[in-house]
Amino acid sequence: MGTLSKVTRRTFLVGSVAVAGGVAFGFYAYKTPGDNPLLADLGEGEAALTPYVLISPDAITLITPRADKGQGAYSVQALLIAEELDVELDQIRVDPGPPSPVYYNTALATEAVPFRSTDTSNAANAMRGVADAAMKFIGMQITGGSTTVPDSYEKLRIAGAIARETLKKAASKETGTPIADLRTERGHVILPDGTERSYQSLAEAASGLTVVSDVELRDPAQWRLIGKPVQRVDIIAKSTGTQDYGIDLKFDDMLYAAVRRNPRNGGGMAGYDASTAETMRGVHSVIDLGDGIGVIADNTWRAFQAADAVECEWEAAPFPANMDEHWQVLSDSFTEENLNSRNLDAGDVVTALSEGDVLEAEYRAPYLAHSPLEPVNAVVKVTDARVDIWTGTQVPRFVQTNVAAITGHAPEDIHVHVLMMGGSFGHRLEDNYIHHAVRLAMTVKGRPVKLTYKREEDFSHDYLRQISMGRMRGNVSNGQVESYDLSVTMPSVTDSQMGRQGLSLGSTDPIIATGAWDQPYAIPNYRVSAYKAPPLAPLSSWRSVGASTNAFLHEGFLDELIHAAGADPLEERLRLMNDETSRRVLEAVGDMSDWGSDLGPGRGRGVAFALSFGTPVAEVVEVTDTPAGIQIDRVFVAADVGKVVDPVNFDNLVKGGVVFGLGHAMNCEITFTDGMVDQPNFYAFEGMKFYQCPEILVRGLENGSRIRGIGEPPVPPAGPALGNAIFAATGQRLCEMPFSKFVRFA
Repeated sequence: MGTLSKVTRRTFLVGSVAVAGGVAFGFYAYKTPGDNPLLADLGEGEAALTPYVLISPDAITLITPRADKGQGAYSVQALLIAEELDVELDQIRVDPGPPSPVYYNTALATEAVPFRSTDTSNAANAMRGVADAAMKFIGMQITGGSTTVPDSYEKLRIAGAIARETLKKAASKETGTPIADLRTERGHVILPDGTERSYQSLAEAASGLTVVSDVELRDPAQWRLIGKPVQRVDIIAKSTGTQDYGIDLKFDDMLYAAVRRNPRNGGGMAGYDASTAETMRGVHSVIDLGDGIGVIADNTWRAFQAADAVECEWEAAPFPANMDEHWQVLSDSFTEENLNSRNLDAGDVVTALSEGDVLEAEYRAPYLAHSPLEPVNAVVKVTDARVDIWTGTQVPRFVQTNVAAITGHAPEDIHVHVLMMGGSFGHRLEDNYIHHAVRLAMTVKGRPVKLTYKREEDFSHDYLRQISMGRMRGNVSNGQVESYDLSVTMPSVTDSQMGRQGLSLGSTDPIIATGAWDQPYAIPNYRVSAYKAPPLAPLSSWRSVGASTNAFLHEGFLDELIHAAGADPLEERLRLMNDETSRRVLEAVGDMSDWGSDLGPGRGRGVAFALSFGTPVAEVVEVTDTPAGIQIDRVFVAADVGKVVDPVNFDNLVKGGVVFGLGHAMNCEITFTDGMVDQPNFYAFEGMKFYQCPEILVRGLENGSRIRGIGEPPVPPAGPALGNAIFAATGQRLCEMPFSKFVRFA
């Protein structure tokens, strides 16, 4: 990680050798570099040689292509570049940049192969290399999978170092001072006599030089930003209510739009009568969208009202109409024909379970909505020459490709302006709302159209977190867990989500088993079988995806086995643990929570562990059984990401993930009646209330050998830790979420 060698000028110089007025630096160290997207839209006095750092006469702009949906992605990317570039975060501005294959996600391959994240064998690493090559070939520019920091950690620091050293080279050429006698600080090259040359003033000179490619990354002892408490680049705007989101965007001469589609998601429309809506005040037009209608009006409220006034004849849902049928499909899916994977089959489960008492259980996890606070929205302007889209999205390249197919424009004429998002949790991995906005804007070419979904429209047409069922068997011997046979089934998230993008990633979906087969336990007889259920309601990635349900199934029943063995829940997990980094996480959470101490009557303590996205997380939840219901008192969390880049944001992300996981486990589910969602808004889909939020204590460890992410991994252990704590306090074992169906919460 220290030295980048053999980086040729061709890797970094893209296009003209010299461009007046400024220079851009970046990192793209593969043998065949892509085109620099910054060259396509340069303003006066700007120049771009590479994709990540743009220096113009009046500003230093850092390109941060991983989308920010509230998790601090812009800040952490800027921080990594700024560490080596020698600028402070208050000296720069950030820009997500345009869609480009140059910005493909180098960390996605880790989750795309059938190897445990703890497997560092040659075979595993070779397969990750193949997957990474495929991601590059596709140009997979995606924000997701807790990959922002793993993707950025090295390449953005190298980008900053190359920019810094090339600027020093420019200063040396202009002043005659040896490079060895120059240093940098706060966006300036400093000469031996103290004279300062700003980076902006050196940009033009640097543009004509051969890029300094052999750079040394600084020793961690010299870091100014990484690992230190820093202020996020968006914190002032968010603290003062001045942060702009997509829903805040306005243009002159803008029209406003709403949609109303079949409430049975995916069902068609047999016909409609828009005669009343078309005469309503402010209505411009009503457009047939195939599965529903769109309304264009002079403001959003009038568009909403007109859409509700259209009489529509809806067709049936393309999936079972009621929840009993959904669960029955899952129940019927545990067949050899539906076996999707059995990556874990240690010992001899069949023989072990033929002897002695066998414990059996069935666990269920429901559909869930993404429900971000900012309703999905997009502003689109279509002309004959180009299409401009302003929206929050995690998949700008998919948007570009799909909109080109809709409008007939060339992909390079589709300009996606990625905006800050007010939440996502995977919701903005979808782009169907953009398709609708484009189709509506095509009817009024030359005018921007702003489409906003009503909350009810968003809930009824969300692509949900998967429904899941687990069937488990196991036995114990001499106070220890001896056998564990877990069978899990769910419809394929990958088939549903990627199918909407016209992609097929093969018949095997690793998500079905993620968070179950890959847990670092050395149980003597240990098998995990994953069964692909037939398609049901449309699905998409929901924060922590497969692990969000599988951790509940896996850790809930493991706790049952440990209880049956008469063992201590933490000590038995530690005994079974076969990964040292994970072991230290469990030890840390035990220390934090004073595990084993007496909490007193009516109180309980539960522990759960999950390894997801390569990050081991252990959580302990403490509860009290009060006359008003279960009260969650405290939560302790230990996680290891290899290096905590931003400790303040790390703490925030962990706590947010715990609240997210607990709230959904307590109260949330999406159900269907007659093919329609029963929960149309937040009043029927309540998470955790403010007064229910416990004290959450966090410890970040740095023992892991690889850099990992933390946005999603705190979610999977939260639900099972709460369930295990409720059992410890009340003796009631909860095998289905949400728990509020069986217990009350204070």
